[in-house]
Amino acid sequence: MHDTKERLSLLWIFAFLNYLYADVLALWAVAKPPHLPPWVLAGSAVLMEIPIAMILACRLLPFRANRLANIIAGAICTLVNGGLTYVPPLFGARPPAFAEYLFFATIETVCTSVIIWQAWTWSGVKPVVSSERVVGNPGRAIQDQGAPAQPGDIQ
Repeated sequence: MHDTKERLSLLWIFAFLNYLYADVLALWAVAKPPHLPPWVLAGSAVLMEIPIAMILACRLLPFRANRLANIIAGAICTLVNGGLTYVPPLFGARPPAFAEYLFFATIETVCTSVIIWQAWTWSGVKPVVSSERVVGNPGRAIQDQGAPAQPGDIQ
């Protein structure tokens, strides 16, 4: 998997599934779910839509827009997730999550940080030399078919 678009899309799928599973797990862990105001539900929907939309955006956007979208979306997800998970304990507040949610939050934060790094270091220049390993010389095999080996030829 050498294509950056493919790699970024795969990372967004991974991040999204972690977000989804962590949220479902958190809902099951709460015996009596709290009533949330509509603005909280709308904000959660927008935050969940970011990784969902980025799965498609990574495949469809041209290089410059793709790179910028990944950096912005990754930064938003990283800051919101990290801010809600790790900042409250710094100020003496109880973290808003259970231990298993902190586990997922760490994976999600690392994943979106990797997305930012991949997009930041992504060059639009196509490599001149392929990174694929070539064994032998397939063109020569076609030319030399049936010809006797010459002294000095590597077999």
